[in-house]
This record gives sequence, C-alpha cells and structure tokens, in this order.
Amino acid sequence: MRLAPGLALCGLIAIGAYGLQAAEAQLLGRAWLEALVLAILMGTAIRTAWTPPLTWLPGIAFSAKVLLEVAIVLLGATVSASTILGAGVGLLAGIACTVGLAILFSYSLGRLFGLPYRMAVLIACGNSICGNSAIAAVAPVIGADSDDVAASIAFTAVLGVAVVLALPALSVALHMSPRGFGVLAGLTVYAVPQVLAATAPISSLSAQVGTLVKLVRVLMLGPVVLVLSVLSSRQGSGEPGLPASSGAPLPKLHHLVPWFIVGFLMLVAGRSFDLIPRTLLSPASHMATWLTIVSMAALGLGVDVRVISKAGPRVITVVTLSLIALGAVALGLVQALGLN
Repeated sequence: MRLAPGLALCGLIAIGAYGLQAAEAQLLGRAWLEALVLAILMGTAIRTAWTPPLTWLPGIAFSAKVLLEVAIVLLGATVSASTILGAGVGLLAGIACTVGLAILFSYSLGRLFGLPYRMAVLIACGNSICGNSAIAAVAPVIGADSDDVAASIAFTAVLGVAVVLALPALSVALHMSPRGFGVLAGLTVYAVPQVLAATAPISSLSAQVGTLVKLVRVLMLGPVVLVLSVLSSRQGSGEPGLPASSGAPLPKLHHLVPWFIVGFLMLVAGRSFDLIPRTLLSPASHMATWLTIVSMAALGLGVDVRVISKAGPRVITVVTLSLIALGAVALGLVQALGLN
C-alpha cells in the first residue's frame, strides 16, 4: 500500500500524456510530442511547482526504477540477434573508443576549468557512460565524498531531459536514418529509458538500435571502474593523477551488470531462437511502452528545474561542453560507419 500514492500519480500523468498525444493528433494531424516526452514534461512541471509529500516518494521511486527496468527487459523481446549482428564489429569497437575518448576529454576539460580531481572524474564517467549510475559506481572507487557526488549529479537530470527533447528535432534537421539516429541517441543520452524517450518518436528501429548501443555503453562501466580502481590504488594521495581510494573494494558484479541488462539479453536470445511465442511479442511491446511512459512520468517528478542554479557555473559549463563534444564524436562515428 505504501507504493499506491506515487504509483497512482505516475499512472495519472501517463494517462494525461496519452490524452494530450491524442489531442495533438486530432488538432494538428499528427502528434509532434509523443506521450513519452509529454510524460516527462508534465512530471517535471508538477515537481517544479509542487514537492510531493514523503508518503508519495516510494511509489514514484518504484515507478522510476523497477518499472523502467521491467520495461527494458520486455523490450528485449522485440530485438533479434540479426539486429545485434547487423551492428557489426566496427560499431561495437566505435562505442568503446567513443566512451574512452569522451572520458579523457571530459576529465581534461574539468581540470582545465579548475574542478577537483574527484569531481572531474565523476563528471567524465557520468557524462560518458550512464549518468548518475556511473557516478554512483565510480564514487567509492576513487574515494569521492557526498558533496562531490551531489554536485556531479545535480545538473544531469535537467540536462538529460533537455537532450531527450532536442535529439528528435536534431534527427529531422540532419535527415538522419532511423539506424543512424539510434546510434547517436544511444551514444549521447544518459540513461537507457531516456534513450527510449528520445528514439521512440522517430521509429521502432531507432529505439531498438539506440537501446542496444546504450546497453553496450553501460557495459563499459565494468572495465572503466576496474581501470580506475587499479590507477587509484597506485596513487599516493591523489596529487598529479587520479585520486587514491584508500583501497576501496570494487563494486560487486551485479552493480556493474544490472539484472535488467541480463534479462534484456536473455529475451533477445529467446527471440533469436524463436523460443518466445509470436502471439506474445505484440503484448510485450505494448506493455514495455506503457511501463516506459509511467516511468517517464516518475523521472519527470524527480526533476526540479530550479536545481540547475545549485550546480555551479563551472560544473554546468563542463558537463554541457562535454556532452556537445560527445555528440560530435557520435555523429562522426555514424558518418564514418555509413549508418546515415
């Protein structure tokens, strides 16, 4: 019962987003803003104007996390091995190189703007891999304190929503193919569910490719954390290199490879070997879409646009410039691989 208030609120916002999408289609001939995006905007507007009481928070958190993860798992039923193999070794290698270059650039930019070592590392990993999840995984390894973590994640929620809203328009302006846009979104958007919100308005292929690219990008968190742990253990007190972590243990495997990624890959395998009855594919896809919209409402309820003023101008500048650079590299990869 403790989940009921927050779940109900997220569900109502999702229904409202569907209603607005239908009204757009009726009045304008097509829905320029999909329910996924509308749910984020509505949730953000509500959260900025009103702070939910504590009793509402468990249901909102459940919707934002658990329902999202279930939606991602169900999405695996819509992806076959042919889609993955179609990505090619070049794309997989390009994802790894993009993440590595983005981390180095973001870290260097952070240091150039005078950010502390730990702050620069957290921003670099968060921007380059998977936002708040990467920041949370890297923080104990490099010995970051709560102030470092709070300052690093303060801007990502607002900027993440801005990217979700801007990317579809960029896709149209650049005349990108569905596959190319999926790669771009998967490489630049912070979180897996935000990839769905950015790509679903374009096409189902964009959503499938974007999710696949993003999941590969998330899997880079394991090697990155391992490298940071080794580098940190070799430093003294964090002077001219990455800061020491005082022997902080590596995060457990389930922190580096979340259960929903494993579940997603299992359903991909089931779809590829025709183990999932075809009659279940359409319901699974619709359920994934509905759960994602409810989750988008919950994510929006966690975004207070006023928080941007608390992040600090240097952090805002570094995060924004790093994201622009990441987008430029991603566009270059799309062009280099002939995906557009």
